[in-house]
Amino acid sequence: MTIRHMRIFLEVYRMENITQAAKNLHMTQPAVTRAVQEIERHYGVMLFDRMNRRLFVTEAGRQFYAQALHIVESFDRMEKGLLNGDAFGVLRIGASISLGNFFLPGLVSAFRKSWPDMKVKVTISNAGNLQSGLLNNELDLALIEGGISEAELETRAFSEDRMVLILPVGHELAAREKVFVEDLKGYDFLAREKGSVGRTLLDHVFAVRGITLEPLWESASTQAIIKGVQEGIGVSILPEMLVEREISEGRICAREVEDEAFRRVHYVVWHRNKFLTEGAVGFLEMAVEWGRRKGR
Repeated sequence: MTIRHMRIFLEVYRMENITQAAKNLHMTQPAVTRAVQEIERHYGVMLFDRMNRRLFVTEAGRQFYAQALHIVESFDRMEKGLLNGDAFGVLRIGASISLGNFFLPGLVSAFRKSWPDMKVKVTISNAGNLQSGLLNNELDLALIEGGISEAELETRAFSEDRMVLILPVGHELAAREKVFVEDLKGYDFLAREKGSVGRTLLDHVFAVRGITLEPLWESASTQAIIKGVQEGIGVSILPEMLVEREISEGRICAREVEDEAFRRVHYVVWHRNKFLTEGAVGFLEMAVEWGRRKGR
C-alpha cells in the first residue's frame, strides 16, 4: 500500500467515476481500476459497489477515505516543509459572500500582522462550494453563515447576524402595520442562488409554512438583487450587513417580519480529520475573538 494508491482512491472517491478520475490524474482507466482493486485485495474489503456502470461508496470506503485523506495531507505537508518553506506557509481560507465582504478583509489584515510570513489564499463562494472545498482538502478553514450539512465537518461559532426584508421605496408592504411571512406569497421575489446559506434558510422558512419559494430572479450577486429591488422588480430578504448603506441612503426600505427572526450563526469550519497547523489555529482563535468584540 503506497501514497500513490491513496491519491488514486481519493480522486475516485471525489469524482465517483473511474473515467473522470483517470482523466484528472493523467492516467489510463485500467490503471486507476487496478489501483483501487489492489487496495480492496490488500484489506479484504469493497470500497465501492459497482451497479449499472456507477460507483457507490461503501461504509468501508468512507472509513478509508477519512484515514487516507489525513495520511496524504500529512505526507504533503512534510514534503512541502522539507522542500519548500514558502509553500508550507500558505493558509487556504474560504468565506461566504457576506463574511467575505464585511468580516474577512479586516481579519486577514490583522492576522498577517501577527503572522507576517504566512500567505493567506482566499476563496469567496457560497456555502455549498465551501463545504466541498473543505471535504476535498482544497481549503483549510472556511467562514460560513448558518448550519453545516456535512457530518465530516467540525464547527465553532464566532458571531451572528440577521436577514431583513427589503422593498422598493413606496412599496405597499412598507405601509402595513405588520408584515408576516405569509404576506410575501403574492409578490415577485428576488433570491440568492441555491447552495447559498441565505437561500437555504429562506427555502426552509417558506417550506415549514407550506409555501414554495419560486423566485423571479436567482443570482449569486447580492448587488444585482439589491439593484433589482431598488428598481421595483421585486422584494427580497438579504443579510442586514449587505443592505445597511442602501437603506440609510433611502434607495430601498426594510421591514421586520413579525413571525420569523431570520437570525443566523456564523461558524469557522474545518474537516474533522484535518491537521490544523499553528497558523490555522491562530487564525481560528483570532476569528472567534474578532466576532466576540464585534458582537459587544
